[in-house]
Amino acid sequence: MSETYTPKQSSAWKSFTIVSFIVAATMMAGGIWSLEASFAAKGFYAMASLMLVHTAISVTKMMRDEEEASRFHNRLEEARTERLLMGVERRAD
Repeated sequence: MSETYTPKQSSAWKSFTIVSFIVAATMMAGGIWSLEASFAAKGFYAMASLMLVHTAISVTKMMRDEEEASRFHNRLEEARTERLLMGVERRAD
């Protein structure tokens, strides 16, 4: 079976994404706080932004899980095929 490449994230990239998220969340909260609207409207925008963040995380996790499952399935199929070919080679001898 061949070696598979598994990408690893650098600490700089992790730090960049965490800082970017914090800056974006702070900007969104500041924008909602300074919005000239009723408390109910501000609450609606706050809940909508939280739900948007939650669903974005859920979608990316689901896509990652599907990719990992696909990789595992492909490795399993390769192993089955290899075992089947080994059985055919033994019968031919």
